[in-house]
Amino acid sequence: MATVTKESILQALSAVQEPDLGQDLVTLNMVRNLEIEGGNVSFTVMLTTPACPFRVKIERDSKEAVMKIDGVKSVTVKMDSDVPNDGRMRGLVKTPIRNAIAVGSGKGGVGKSTVAVNLAVALAQSGARVGLMDADIYGPNTPTMLGVEKLPPPQGQRLIPAEAYGLKMISMGLLVKPGQPLIWRGPMLNSAIRQFLGDVEWGELDYLIVDLPPGTGDASLSLAQSLPLSGAVIVTLPQLVSLEDAGRGLNMFKTLEVPILGIIENMSYLELPDGTHMDLFGTGGGEHLAQATNTPFLGKVPIDQNVRIGGDTGKPIVASHPDSPVAKSLREIAESLAAKVSVAALSGKNEVPISIVE
Repeated sequence: MATVTKESILQALSAVQEPDLGQDLVTLNMVRNLEIEGGNVSFTVMLTTPACPFRVKIERDSKEAVMKIDGVKSVTVKMDSDVPNDGRMRGLVKTPIRNAIAVGSGKGGVGKSTVAVNLAVALAQSGARVGLMDADIYGPNTPTMLGVEKLPPPQGQRLIPAEAYGLKMISMGLLVKPGQPLIWRGPMLNSAIRQFLGDVEWGELDYLIVDLPPGTGDASLSLAQSLPLSGAVIVTLPQLVSLEDAGRGLNMFKTLEVPILGIIENMSYLELPDGTHMDLFGTGGGEHLAQATNTPFLGKVPIDQNVRIGGDTGKPIVASHPDSPVAKSLREIAESLAAKVSVAALSGKNEVPISIVE
């Protein structure tokens, strides 16, 4: 029987590709803790995100490649992850935030907060360390969507974020009395956002998801100035009339030199009992905007009454109905988003150029 060597194993694994990064596992230094005991081989594949959409494929391909080596009896593959840092300096934040992703929209009523909450929960479910910052100061509703009623007691001058569904969350909705209106001017808004960054004990995070208010106002500008962003996601509706509003959101991020990670089309269609789709809000808006702006299209999210019910009762649909088409779509979008962030961080891309096509 041939003697199994580390060299032969690494040679076999050099044929296994990481699809997003376009290189093999050995070149990417993703093979760790390689051990050989007789014909029994074990090693760890260190992914760039626990939400890797190709996790199962990479594990299968790695095992199959090593099993082909003469003398190998068994292969044990452990899948782990180490999310790369995008390299941006976030001086206000006391602890490392490896990637910060803003979720915005050109107008209200498109389900932006619902998408932000469910993306954050989906990333946390994958095993990532996730924070959710509700920067919609005037209309904070993430506490309701996550079923959170109050913050933990502060530690000295530091605010402790609430925790729900495996993620940390801060919101102005937890700092004011229920129903109290916020009648603030720009400087006060900027101060609140800076406090959310500098005075909150986030701990080390792989991803900070920021739920922006709709439109292109002070909050978005304050955030971009206070927190260097890995990128932004735009949520839109299917109808073509939304193109103009979402396009303004895209242009805002372009002006602020924030990379555009992609577009999500929410409330795309209603699936009927016979399996057909009813396009309640038209069709093609999100994809048309993506094509017109040369921006990645991250996916469609169908309509489901459980999304609304979950938002009202503090049970995000990716947790309450994980096997539903909506939850699967949101989970796939979260995986795609995490992969894009990792690719950008590892390749050193600081800007994704966009151009609005009139």
